[in-house]
Amino acid sequence: MADLFEFIELTELRKLLDTKKVSSTELTKFFLQRIKDLDKDYNAYVTVTEQEALKDAKAADDYIASPGENPFLCGIPYASKDLFCTKGIRTTASSKILDNYLPPHDATVTKKLKEHKSVLLGKTNLDEFAHGSSTETSAYGPSKNPWDNSRIPGGSSGGSTAAVAAGLAPWATATETGGSIRQPASLCGLSGWKPTYGRVSRYGIIAMGSSLDSPGAVANSVEDLAHLAEIMSGQDVKDSTTGPVPVPAYSKQLSADMRGVKIGVPKEYFVEGMEDGVKQRVMEAIEEYRKMGARIQEVSLPNTKYGSLVYAIVCPSEVASNLMRYDGIRYGHSTKEGGSLLETYEKSRAEGFGDEAKRRILTGTYVLSAGYYDAYYKKAQKVRSLIINEFQEVFKRVDILACPSSPNVAIKLGGAKDNPLFGYIADQLNIPGSLAGLPALSIPCGFARPSDGDTPSMDGLPVGLQIIGPQWGEQQVFNAGYAYQQATDWHKKHPTV
Repeated sequence: MADLFEFIELTELRKLLDTKKVSSTELTKFFLQRIKDLDKDYNAYVTVTEQEALKDAKAADDYIASPGENPFLCGIPYASKDLFCTKGIRTTASSKILDNYLPPHDATVTKKLKEHKSVLLGKTNLDEFAHGSSTETSAYGPSKNPWDNSRIPGGSSGGSTAAVAAGLAPWATATETGGSIRQPASLCGLSGWKPTYGRVSRYGIIAMGSSLDSPGAVANSVEDLAHLAEIMSGQDVKDSTTGPVPVPAYSKQLSADMRGVKIGVPKEYFVEGMEDGVKQRVMEAIEEYRKMGARIQEVSLPNTKYGSLVYAIVCPSEVASNLMRYDGIRYGHSTKEGGSLLETYEKSRAEGFGDEAKRRILTGTYVLSAGYYDAYYKKAQKVRSLIINEFQEVFKRVDILACPSSPNVAIKLGGAKDNPLFGYIADQLNIPGSLAGLPALSIPCGFARPSDGDTPSMDGLPVGLQIIGPQWGEQQVFNAGYAYQQATDWHKKHPTV
């Protein structure tokens, strides 16, 4: 049985634990050993919490041995993107400026997972402060795609997706600001959930863009994600942006019945330059829905073309504001060469921040400066409102949208590193939904050969189908993803590692 643990779904792990066919300690040791043996090839983890994990696994085993029903995640190991604060456990945001930071508190999501007695294996790599779409801006080096480790896993949640895709964790937390769950889930052949903005608390998660950040998860199936959404979601008094909307029992209400469901296919999401194989796989997936009885219709979202431009103004503006707190005085890296207070600020930030963080701070500061605020930031927010209104009008006619998660399969390492616009281009199919705060999934829908033609796999690399729903419409999105995974087995395909 042990050789099946690496890619087993959470629902199956729950059954194995409840029937005492495996213990949490055995599971945890299995994944810790895989990390020791394999992570050198993928660089998925920044920090491995072996001692804490074994202690938590023992506590979970004791709880399972006692009478009563076990929480869904009790005893199940997981990995956490290194933006989620973990009390007393190093949390770096993959930045040298936080290399030695030990948070005094847990993020709300971390606290919820602890209450369910889940077992933290470690913290995963990401683009520094989530600034990027490849993990190549990480201060600890890039993560690598388990389907072909000469390629990127995507980002910024690339460490989380690499860990799950390589079987180094059964699921992982992730965050998204403009594609950072959907894009890497697509490139690594996983199921990834980006929630409605305000569905999951941001408290204790190192901020990137406060009006955009959405904590979510990556796993091996949509059914797993539905269970995770029930646990992670909910209003939080520590985060005023969480909504007072009750959390449904998503997993219990899953339905594979697509008869009569209206699916919109936005023509603007099939962008110029999209790889032919990606387009073909996505259209085949949409045709599968037609066979299930869904009603397919083309829709138009003409303001899509402005999404990346709006994001390129709004996001750096919020980044500049959020990174202001890292000054070398209060916590994090502090230079040893500072003379005056100003010199300490300057040198600490110069030494601690990477190039992409510096670029976004400078861009955001410029956009928010006197004389430019109205010309750039204010105008971008007006266009953002147009994008939101456009989605609202479309969802009066359709139930969900189906489209590609990424215009391409995974590119070679190094292909994004020196291109400051890569993130905006790679995420252009995700950014409009993020600006509108919509829930979405990326699920595997097949394989395609990369445009460079160079891959060790005869079948090519994973392609992701994106499903977008209206605000608070997680159930429709989960149902559509679940129905597809009941009819196909793409989500059961895993790399040889």
